[in-house]
Amino acid sequence: MYLKEFEIRWDDVDANRHLRNSAFIDYMSHTRMSFFSEKGFGQKHLAEMNLGPVALYERMYYFKEAFPGKPLRVSLQLRGLSEKGTFFEFVHNFYDHKGRNLGRCEMLGAWIDLKERKLVPLPKEFYSFLDGIDKTDDFRTITKEDTRKHGQFPKDLEQ
Repeated sequence: MYLKEFEIRWDDVDANRHLRNSAFIDYMSHTRMSFFSEKGFGQKHLAEMNLGPVALYERMYYFKEAFPGKPLRVSLQLRGLSEKGTFFEFVHNFYDHKGRNLGRCEMLGAWIDLKERKLVPLPKEFYSFLDGIDKTDDFRTITKEDTRKHGQFPKDLEQ
């Protein structure tokens, strides 16, 4: 399992003096991009492939508070991948310095063509890389139905 360690900074804390919600999201994004970079798929390489990751949703579960002064570790595991690699689901767990699980996030994302701004399947090289990431025990192949399982659809304002 990939783990990234963070020092909780004073500006990562909210008025309740614990790690703010948006800092959890920032730490997850940084964990993903650090992992990709360490494996040779950093922003420059993704740009060369004309690929960009997009978050479709992030669902957080909080178990305990996180405070400054002790390191926080964020995990990365693959929970799902569509047949062509267009959609992916990551699970991030947050651990304190004693290994206690403070929170979890389920994140569904997709890949877009940076010029066309449309969802695209992955090149074989990158699909193989993603498929090789440490997987959760409940890993599955993502279907189109999975991407809409929460029943959320856009509803425009009437003008």
